[in-house]
Amino acid sequence: MTPESIHRSASPLASSSARRPPMMAIVFGALALLAAAALVFRGADEPSGTPEARGATAPGPQQTGSGHSLGGADSTAPGSSAKVQEKPPRFAGTTCWQALDRFNDTVTLETFRDWAAPLLVAKDPIVLQYLKERLSELIGNDERRASEVLGWARDANPAEFKLLMAGLRGSQALGLPQVGARLTSLGLDESLDMGRRAGFLDELQHLKQLEPATLERLTRFAKDPASGEAGWVTTRSIGRVMKEDYERTGNAKPYLDKLLTISTESPDEPVRYLGLEMGLHSEAPLDAQSTERLAKILATEGSGEVRQVAAHELSMAQDKAQALDIYAKAFAAEQDLCVRWALFRFAARTAGRDALPVMANMATTDPRFQGDYHDFERLYASGIVDFDRIWFGLPSQDPHGCLDHHDD
Repeated sequence: MTPESIHRSASPLASSSARRPPMMAIVFGALALLAAAALVFRGADEPSGTPEARGATAPGPQQTGSGHSLGGADSTAPGSSAKVQEKPPRFAGTTCWQALDRFNDTVTLETFRDWAAPLLVAKDPIVLQYLKERLSELIGNDERRASEVLGWARDANPAEFKLLMAGLRGSQALGLPQVGARLTSLGLDESLDMGRRAGFLDELQHLKQLEPATLERLTRFAKDPASGEAGWVTTRSIGRVMKEDYERTGNAKPYLDKLLTISTESPDEPVRYLGLEMGLHSEAPLDAQSTERLAKILATEGSGEVRQVAAHELSMAQDKAQALDIYAKAFAAEQDLCVRWALFRFAARTAGRDALPVMANMATTDPRFQGDYHDFERLYASGIVDFDRIWFGLPSQDPHGCLDHHDD
């Protein structure tokens, strides 16, 4: 546990995954290995000993047990017709590897959903990864195509919904404002069940920014008593987009203001807690107005857990003197030992050795902190100024039994 995150976030921030080699290179490599293995076991001209093996290795269109061609009808075969070719190909779960090369060459966005369905049922992780990447390619940077995929997602089963969202996430179109607006509208669509709405709202976390009007709509929803789990998901998405936008623009204030609003006005304690915690993830400094809003939370919030994370966020205040004054007043009024411990240690994180006079007064008010004060005083006197080193130099990071060891 690090001093910067005494209270672990509800869910780790999304991180960029390592780049992988092109999926079709993996697919075709596997195809080559399978083909080679087939030749070894059945010989150049001799068929395999079982119907299943013959179906898995024989080239060209083959008949399944039900009489359907695995790869669809061959236009050059006797008796073929345009009507047969219009039907979605049948890709059996046990033979999907042989079908992927033709799928890759001929699938379009219009046929993707029907053609991918049997491959999706196979639950092969490599095939699923391929389908995600192929769908991303088909969507590209086209707002119309992205909207069509979102339309499919309204009534998709859970497995297909996951595939469709992953494909959209990997496409360039996700960065288009119209696509973000469409995602928001679906997330706030009251005709959908709350679980599906939460799925759409969760995808918002992958956007680079939220427009002011969208941010306002999401804030209203997140603090709505009826939003439930979806309100929690929405709050997390706002915080994650804030981090991304702040790293690009250096401006987190619009998001911080809304997160503080959620933390002040939501009736749901986990949502209030998360709103404050997500405010920490950008490590953006707080202006005087935001600092005063935290002072109000410390004075009026009913949950000790929420007051603790508010004390943590207060350590990001630009005006150190203003923050120390708030810490001192909050400590004097506070009755909860663990909240007092948060106020005490985060005062040091805020102002370093300049916080020692305030901490000394706290220890006088509550003698249980006398030993803690002397530990901090000794470490600062040794010349250490970095809070990380101060924190890990303490005899114990949890002298009052307040930290959640399950989060370590």
